[in-house]
Amino acid sequence: MMKIAVTAHGEDREAKVDPRFGRADYFVLYDQEDDTWGCAPNTQNLEAAHGAGIQAGQALLKTGAGVLLTGHVGPKAFKVLDAGKVKVYSFGDRNGTVNEAVEDFLADKLA
Repeated sequence: MMKIAVTAHGEDREAKVDPRFGRADYFVLYDQEDDTWGCAPNTQNLEAAHGAGIQAGQALLKTGAGVLLTGHVGPKAFKVLDAGKVKVYSFGDRNGTVNEAVEDFLADKLA
């Protein structure tokens, strides 16, 4: 059982996914063990001139997530996530909901 984070435009599981990692509006969190949903804002990085991916990675590590579902993660942010033992899965450029992305992940449909 794990905590799954999804980059999103909104604060709940019906929100549209955000293909950006560093500048995503929110990280919507699904805790498999408790079957609960939560949210962590990523507002500190929306206007960052540079380093948004690294800062977002550090913020995500604080949530305790073990899996990240997003569209794209840059190489520097990936190093931060990899060092924190977060497994990254891409949903590409899709426009579905957070809930759909989690369902696809749990069904082994994401790379």
